[in-house]
Amino acid sequence: MIQRRTLLQSGAAIALGAPALTGFAQQSVTLKFHTFEAPQSNVSLNMHKAWMDKVEKDSGGRIKFEHYPAMQLGGSPVQLYDQARDGVADIVWTLPGNTPGRFPRIEVFELPFMMNNAEATSKAYWEYVQTVAKDEFREVQPIALQVHGPGTFHMRSKLIKTADDLRGSKVRGPTRQITKMLGLLGATPVGMPLPQIPDSLSKGVIDGCVIPWEVVPSVKVHELTKFHSEIEPAGGALYTNTFVLAMNKAKYNTLAPDLKAIIDKNSGIETSGWLGKTQQGGDAAGRKAAVDQGNTIHTISAADAQEFRRKARLVEVEWMQEMDKRGFDGKKLFETAKALIEKHGKKS
Repeated sequence: MIQRRTLLQSGAAIALGAPALTGFAQQSVTLKFHTFEAPQSNVSLNMHKAWMDKVEKDSGGRIKFEHYPAMQLGGSPVQLYDQARDGVADIVWTLPGNTPGRFPRIEVFELPFMMNNAEATSKAYWEYVQTVAKDEFREVQPIALQVHGPGTFHMRSKLIKTADDLRGSKVRGPTRQITKMLGLLGATPVGMPLPQIPDSLSKGVIDGCVIPWEVVPSVKVHELTKFHSEIEPAGGALYTNTFVLAMNKAKYNTLAPDLKAIIDKNSGIETSGWLGKTQQGGDAAGRKAAVDQGNTIHTISAADAQEFRRKARLVEVEWMQEMDKRGFDGKKLFETAKALIEKHGKKS
C-alpha cells in the first residue's frame, strides 16, 4: 500500500511537472541567420559570427544560430528583407537599397559626401530611424542599422583621378542614390548586388565598381581590377551604404522574456556603432590586398574631390524633392541626418 501510494505520488508529481518541463524546453531557440556575404568575408567572420557568439554566450547557450552565408537558404540578395518579414529566415543582414524606393527616408545616409566615419554615421542612422523614420522598418524587428566605410573606385583598365575620367565607363553601383551619383559624375551606372560583381568584371559587363576597401578580397576585386581611387579623409567620403540587421517580428515576439532581453541587449545604437566600426576596420586589409597584388592606388586630394562634390550635388537636391512629394519635409530630414552625424562624430 505504501509502495502504491508512493508510485501514485511520483506519477502525480511528474504529471504536474510536465508543463514546467515543457516550458523549460521552449526557453531554448535556434535562429536561422541569412545573408549574401561570403562565409570567409570580414563581415561574416568579424561582424556576424562575433555577434552571434556574443548572443549565445549572453544567453548561456539557450539562443543558438544556424548561419547561412552566401544565400545558402535560397533566393536572391534582393529578397532578404522579405525573407525576414515572412519568416523564411529568422534574422537577415541586408541592404535596404536592394529594393529601390522602398525605404526612401534612410537613403539620406547614402547621399554623396554625407558620412564622416562608419561608427558615428551608424549611430546617427539608428537615432534617425528611431526619431523621424521609425515606421521605415515596421515589418520587422530592427536589431541594428549601420553603414560601411568610405566607398572607393575600382577599375579594370582606367585610373580615376578626376570626375571626367569616368566618362564612357560602365560602373557598378549598389543602390539608386549611388547609381544616380555615378551618372552625374559621367559614368554609365549599372545597378547590381555585390555577388554579381566578380562575374560582371571578368566578362566585361562592367568596367569597374564602387565598393569599400573591406569587401575587396571577398569578391576578388583586387584580382579583377588594376586601378583603385580613394579620396583622402580631408576630402570626405564619396558615399556609404546602409544596412539593416533585422529579425522576423513574430519570432522575436515568441521569445521568452529573458531571451528577448538578450536580443535587446545586443541591439540598438551601440550595436549599430560597433558593426559600422568593425566593418570599416576591415578597410586596411582590403587595401593591402590590392597593394600586394601590385595594383595602382591613387589618392584623390581634398581639392580635387570638390569637383566630385559639385557634380554629385544634384543627387542631394533630387532626394529632398522626392521626399517633399512623398509628404515628408526633405530639407528637414536632410538637416536632421547631418546634425546627428556631426553629433556622433564629435563623440567618436
